[in-house]
Amino acid sequence: MTITQLKYALAIAEHKNFTKAAEKCFVTQPTLSTQIQKLEDELDIIIFDRSKKPIELTDVGRKIVFQARNIVNEADRIQDIVDQQKGFIGGEFRLGIIPTVMPTLLPMFLKNFIKKYPKVKLKIEELTTEEILARLSDGHLDAAIAATPLESDNIKERVLYYEPFVAYIPPNHRLKDKKIIEVSDLNIDDMLLLEDGHCFRDGVINLCKTFKDQIDENFQLESGSIETLIKLSNEGLGMTLLPYLHTLDVKDNLSSNLRHFKEPSPAREVSIIYHKSELKMQIINALHDVISGIIRGAIAFQNVEIISPKAK
Repeated sequence: MTITQLKYALAIAEHKNFTKAAEKCFVTQPTLSTQIQKLEDELDIIIFDRSKKPIELTDVGRKIVFQARNIVNEADRIQDIVDQQKGFIGGEFRLGIIPTVMPTLLPMFLKNFIKKYPKVKLKIEELTTEEILARLSDGHLDAAIAATPLESDNIKERVLYYEPFVAYIPPNHRLKDKKIIEVSDLNIDDMLLLEDGHCFRDGVINLCKTFKDQIDENFQLESGSIETLIKLSNEGLGMTLLPYLHTLDVKDNLSSNLRHFKEPSPAREVSIIYHKSELKMQIINALHDVISGIIRGAIAFQNVEIISPKAK
């Protein structure tokens, strides 16, 4: 049994296809098939049910793949130890970022990070929190930037910053004359929300539930982007809440629609998260330091109350 064979097995389990797995492993399909056959012969079991389309794991195959993932991760740790000993910060690094953080945070730190650590090959993907947790667990991501706390036993979190919620209130709204907003002012019935699956949506709902026990889940308007929520609000269809960094992109002629909350301001906690196995920590630490240094100049709020990003 070899580490290479286990990596091939993981690739097949992920792609459910020998040809696609071979492409991802940069080998020919016959080579991959031969190695998997050798592994099955050595163990005297069948890992993959080839009669199914797509290919499925057998019951014992699922257990083997679970253990194979742990073994491959531990093998990767050896290279990690060597890299840390040499002070090397480089190689491929797969980073997931949630949609409400990606457009504002990424332009702030990416250029600086690449310049400071040119040997790191960042592969960045926009993913929901649910997708991020699954991929971190499966070893398909090295780290992610998401709203926390997530209270996952397999995930470690390091806070990057606290981002206050800011109200966006159009001129025809009932709260237009208020200079400072209180949580008790919010009414979910005239709130424009992101689509289901966005953790910022769940945070807004949790905030509104603070003063309203029963919430009708049949909202009239939902959108996949914060930019669309602003446009809908400008059409007089309701108010919305924005993460603070998104308010920096609001056009000057619309900035008068922004209202801050009475302190302590409701806010979300944004962290870099990673698997408890702590692989590639030198790159995770580098990302944390670069982002924390840059964000410190953009967000100076301290008196905040963290709102949970998890649906309740």
